[in-house]
Amino acid sequence: MARSLDVIGDRWSLLIVRDAFDGISRFGDFQRSLGAARNILADRLRRLVEAGILETRPAAEGSAYLEYVLTAQGLELFPVIVALRQWGEGHLFAPGEAHSLLLDRQTGQPVAPMLPRGGDGRALLPGQTVVQKID
Repeated sequence: MARSLDVIGDRWSLLIVRDAFDGISRFGDFQRSLGAARNILADRLRRLVEAGILETRPAAEGSAYLEYVLTAQGLELFPVIVALRQWGEGHLFAPGEAHSLLLDRQTGQPVAPMLPRGGDGRALLPGQTVVQKID
């Protein structure tokens, strides 16, 4: 867990990854969405590229701009982002307060809550798991 937090554990990095999942790919668009200072945003984008979570590509329309896109490793963060989003949607807003909701694009229905599952598909609660150290 500590190694994961070293890479994506600060506020800006997680919000950049969230925005990348939401389709943002350009520096200026990240800055508008997040309101982060240019130097902080540039630093976090650089770190995410170095960690293999994002990669840069030339802009699709052939301009001199670069786009930041999720790598295969970055795409694997989707369940983490969904779980954090759902937890916040469920616990950090007052009743009736406007907030976002993650929807299944195909059905238009809210995405089911993220739950760890056993190999047989059953939902697992915290007391039903154990950590095993591997040497």
